[in-house]
Amino acid sequence: MSTTSNEPASTEQAAKAEITIEQKETEGLSQGQIVRRRFFRHRAALISMFVLAFIVVLAFTSVGVDLWNIRIPGWWKYDWNQIPAKLNNGEPTLSLFPPAFGEHPFGQDEVGRDIFAVVMRGAQQSIMVMVIAGVVATVIGVVVGAIAGFYGKITDAVLMRFTDIIITIPLIVIGSVLGNTFGSLGAAVLGVVIGVFAWTTLARLVRGEFLSLREREFVDAARVSGARDRRIIFRHILPNAVGVIVVNATLLMAGAILLESALSFLGFGVQNPDTSLGKIISENQAAFATRPWLFWWPGVFIIAIALCVNFIGDGLRDAFDPRQKKMPSERAMARAGRAAGPVAPVVDTTPSTDAPSVTVAGEAIYTGDVVNYHDPRPEEPGDTQHKPLDPER
Repeated sequence: MSTTSNEPASTEQAAKAEITIEQKETEGLSQGQIVRRRFFRHRAALISMFVLAFIVVLAFTSVGVDLWNIRIPGWWKYDWNQIPAKLNNGEPTLSLFPPAFGEHPFGQDEVGRDIFAVVMRGAQQSIMVMVIAGVVATVIGVVVGAIAGFYGKITDAVLMRFTDIIITIPLIVIGSVLGNTFGSLGAAVLGVVIGVFAWTTLARLVRGEFLSLREREFVDAARVSGARDRRIIFRHILPNAVGVIVVNATLLMAGAILLESALSFLGFGVQNPDTSLGKIISENQAAFATRPWLFWWPGVFIIAIALCVNFIGDGLRDAFDPRQKKMPSERAMARAGRAAGPVAPVVDTTPSTDAPSVTVAGEAIYTGDVVNYHDPRPEEPGDTQHKPLDPER
């Protein structure tokens, strides 16, 4: 007798449903579309992107832009260096219940400056340092890592030893020395200075990617076709390492804004008459016990910007990594299984060694689930001991 097993069928059906869902989601899509779809499914990254965009728009439109003697006014009525009369002892007028923005939503400092305008100007400078430092560090790190990983040998040894020398020097020490010298020139120059010394980690990661990618078949095909080294590096290998580059560029930007805030807090970052988020905290540290709102808002903006950039980097990592696959839900797998139709039951014809059997003509015949073997034929005449029936009979 044969037995029927539904467990292998259900396992095979679930695996088939999972493959079908994964294939249907990416069918007919380019690599860019697949990456974009995966990124938009990362809720934390998507929310962080909107929050960061809101902060950038709010900072650059509220108090306007003043860069290299180019002045574009904003919609907020106070400037960051304007000193209006004090109202309500400088306390914040922002209220949630009932909703009210007020004359000075973030309050006023000891001299009467509007903290909302000051924080918006500080956010502008910090964001500018973050973006410029991230771009400069990414360009230098990609170029150094790509050249070292592609050519190897002496070129790799020289570039990596130079990278090791830069790594051994603490970035906060370099930033303090150079920030004290170039901080008075503005946030843009400070961002370039930070980016020049923040590329080392990215260079080592790009080098590792190039060491593995340069041995692939498409690189050999490009060499055979007569492509130059520069074309192979920037047109063939670099697009395949874009995932590592993009993710680490966002991490560099998050680290740059924290470094700028630390340098400005120590007095080595952005200098007067300009300001930044770290400088605002440093200037008002003596009023922590009496006016805590002077610390709340710049601190909230520093944390919000850094967290948003980190979450966006996390989402980009999941989007670019092909090994990151989202397991389909039970409802999706059940829906895919119903669409595939019923699965025929699998018949298990393998004899079990524990099953009862009888020997007929020298061969073991398995009886399946039958425990009591009963022969309806009458016993032989004269069999009074009720011996077992002879199978040869």
